[in-house]
Amino acid sequence: MLDVNAFDTAALRLFDEVARSGSFTAAAELLGYTQSAVSRRVAALERAAGGPLFERLARGVRLTPAGAALHRHAVAVLDRLERAGEELAAIHGGRGGTLRVGAFATANVDLVPQTLKRFAERRPHVELRLVEGLTGHLMERLRAGALDVAVISDYPSGLPADAPRTVLLGEDRLFVALPRGHRLAGEADVDLRDLAGETWIEAAPRGQPTLLVTACAAAGFTPRSGLRVAEWSGKFGFVAAGLGVTLVPELAARAVPPDLVLRPLRGMAPMRKVYAALPEDPLPATLELLDLLGEWEVCTTASPI
Repeated sequence: MLDVNAFDTAALRLFDEVARSGSFTAAAELLGYTQSAVSRRVAALERAAGGPLFERLARGVRLTPAGAALHRHAVAVLDRLERAGEELAAIHGGRGGTLRVGAFATANVDLVPQTLKRFAERRPHVELRLVEGLTGHLMERLRAGALDVAVISDYPSGLPADAPRTVLLGEDRLFVALPRGHRLAGEADVDLRDLAGETWIEAAPRGQPTLLVTACAAAGFTPRSGLRVAEWSGKFGFVAAGLGVTLVPELAARAVPPDLVLRPLRGMAPMRKVYAALPEDPLPATLELLDLLGEWEVCTTASPI
């Protein structure tokens, strides 16, 4: 039976060189050993293999049937190790591997896809994977090592106390989406108190904290609930039909269809902060993505809304 412990990487490389060159002397010169050292090492490998691996000829050596069988496996192992080294070098150099990104739903409307598009153009050989979820869930996955970076927010209860390294990306303002025929559609901005009598299209189940409830409480009134629609596209359809109005975070502003009007809120409208959360020892690809995420504030404020 083969004693696999004797066949470490150095032993496999020596065995391969002797097999390829057909000579202990040639293998010794290539590897920087003495010929006697190669002979002793081959003899030790043959003892570990349970029999001869080379036929000793008048000039050089050649593989025995057992040696040929072992050589096939040795070549495969050395090839896998070489490819593993190349892959690891690519990962640590930001040129390959997999980058696992987490984000909350609204960030996936524009911020994350546009950033990942630019990243993919720079690093086409890095595979991208995306996980969507609430901030708490994303932080759990990050701490468990299942994510390389997470785009999170401080809403509704702030950042977790045990959050790892975080980088502020910007503030996510609130806008109100109105039908084009609405009485306030022509205003440059809107005071939330002027919408106290409106019916609101909401997304979350009753009883859960929402940006709408928080914003209206700050303005001094309780919003009148209307229809509840889970998807953003559905909410916009109901607003366009004149069945109510809705709040839209700036992160989702570019998804609003042209038959609606978006107006910024003036006064004390709350803002949530958006962060990138990283592990303590991020990969180079993670840091490159962070640089691209950091350009979000410039991109959004420069875009017409």
